[in-house]
Amino acid sequence: MNFTMSFSELMPLAPVMIVALTAIVVMLLIAIKRNHNLVATVSVMGLNLAAFYIVFVFIAGLYTPANVMNLFIVDPFTMLYQFVILIAALACCTLSHAYIETYKDNREELYILMLCSVAGAMLMVASSNYASFFISLELMSIPVYGLLAYTHQRSQSLEAGVKYLVLSATASAMLLMGMAYIYAYTGSLSFVGAPETLTNLLNQPAVVLGLALIIFAVAFKLSLAPFHKWTPDVYEGAPAPMATFLATVAKVAMIGLFVRYLISSGIMQDSYVAILTIIAVLSILAGNLLAVRQDNLKRILAYSSIAHFGYVLVAILCTSEAVISTTGLVVLESVNVYVITYVLTTIGAFGVVTLMSSPYNNKDEAGSLEEYRGLFWRRPVLTATLTVMMLSLAGIPLTAGFIGKFLVVKTAVASESWFLAAMVIVGSGIGLYYYLRVMVTLYMTPPETPRIDAVDHWGQKVGGLMVLGAAALVLIIGIYPEPIIEISKKAFMFITLG
Repeated sequence: MNFTMSFSELMPLAPVMIVALTAIVVMLLIAIKRNHNLVATVSVMGLNLAAFYIVFVFIAGLYTPANVMNLFIVDPFTMLYQFVILIAALACCTLSHAYIETYKDNREELYILMLCSVAGAMLMVASSNYASFFISLELMSIPVYGLLAYTHQRSQSLEAGVKYLVLSATASAMLLMGMAYIYAYTGSLSFVGAPETLTNLLNQPAVVLGLALIIFAVAFKLSLAPFHKWTPDVYEGAPAPMATFLATVAKVAMIGLFVRYLISSGIMQDSYVAILTIIAVLSILAGNLLAVRQDNLKRILAYSSIAHFGYVLVAILCTSEAVISTTGLVVLESVNVYVITYVLTTIGAFGVVTLMSSPYNNKDEAGSLEEYRGLFWRRPVLTATLTVMMLSLAGIPLTAGFIGKFLVVKTAVASESWFLAAMVIVGSGIGLYYYLRVMVTLYMTPPETPRIDAVDHWGQKVGGLMVLGAAALVLIIGIYPEPIIEISKKAFMFITLG
C-alpha cells in the first residue's frame, strides 16, 4: 500500500480536512482566550464551509469518483452522506449554543469534541478498508462519550456517558475481532473491489463468526434489536443536543458505512440476508411495541429510532435483491430518502426538547410527557412544530416521513418481499398510537404552574430558527418530494462485483 501522495490526491477529502482544521483553530482560540460565542461561531463557519464546498463541487461539475490511498472511496454516495452529516452537525451546534449558554463550567470544549466526532463520521461513510472503518469509527465514537456526559452535574448525564462508553467499547472489541477473523482468511483489509475473495470463503466457520461479530457490532451502533437495550437510557440521560447528535450524525455515519459494506463485500447471500431480516423484523416490533409503554418523550424517540432503522434495513435488504445481478451501478433511492427524512424529523423533534430543557434540570430534562401537557396554550408555534415532527415520524401523508416510508414499501413490493412490506405497514400502524398520544398531550388542559417551558422569543434565536426550518423542510419534502428523490437517485456507488 503506497502512502506517498500529493496534496491534489487528497483533495477529495477536502470537506473532512476543513472540519479537522476548524477543530484545530477552535483549540487554539480556547488556548488564547475563552469566548463561547466566538468558538461557536468559528465552529459553525467551519461546518458551513465544508458543506458549501460539497455543494460547489456538485454544481460546478468538478467532481469525479476517487480512491484515496485504497482506504477511502469518495463518490456521490459518500458526498451525499457527508453533506447530511454536516447539516445535522450544524443543527446540533446551534442547539448546543443556546442550551449550554448558562452553563457555569467550561463550555468551549464541547465544540472540539463535536468537530472531531464529525470528522470521524465523514471519514466513516467514505471508508473502503477495515483499517479506515475501525479508526474512523473510533474517531467518531470516543468524543461522543464526553459529549453525553458533558453536563456531569446531572447524574443522568454522567450515567449515560458511562453506559455508552462501556457498551460501545464492547461493540468495538467485537468489531475488531470479527475483522481479525476475516483478515486471517482473505489476507486483505479492503472490502471494496474484490468481494469474490470473501464470497468464496463464506462457508468457513471462522469467516462466518467474523461476519457475525461485525454485523452484531454494527447492529449495536445502530441500536437494532436485540442490541438496543442501551438506547432509551442513554437518550434519556444525555443532554438534549447531544442526544440529537447521537441520533443523527452517529447513526447516519454508521448506516452509510454499513450500506457500502454490505453491498461492496458481496456477503448478501441467503443465510446472511436471513440474519439481517430477523434483525430488521425484531427492530420494527421491539421499537414500536416498547415505545407504546413509555411516558417520556426522549425514550419514545429512542425506541422510535430503533424501529426506523429497522425500516432502513428493510430497504437495504430489498435493494440487495437487485444488487446481486447488476453490473456495478447501484441506486439506493429509498435508503437515501429515508435517511434524509429521518434526520430532518429527528432534528426537529429533539430540537423542541432542547428548547424546553436546561443543563441544570437534574430530573428528566423536559423528557416527561407531563411537561408537555397543554403546551399549545403557552407556545402554539412550538407545539405546531412538534406536531409536524410527530406526524412525519408516523408517516402521515404530506410530510417527509410519508415519502420515506412509501419508498421503502415500494422497494419491498418491487422485490416481492411481501413479508417485509407487511412488517413496515404493521410497524407504522403501531407507531400511530404513541405518536398520536404525544400530540394529544400537547393540546390537553395545561397545568396551573408549568415546571418547564421554552424561553420567550425562542423563535427569534438561532436554535429556534433551525427547528422551524427543519419543520418547513419536512412539510416541503412531503408536498414536493421530487428534488430530494432525484438527488438520492444520483447518489450512486460504483461497485466492482467480480
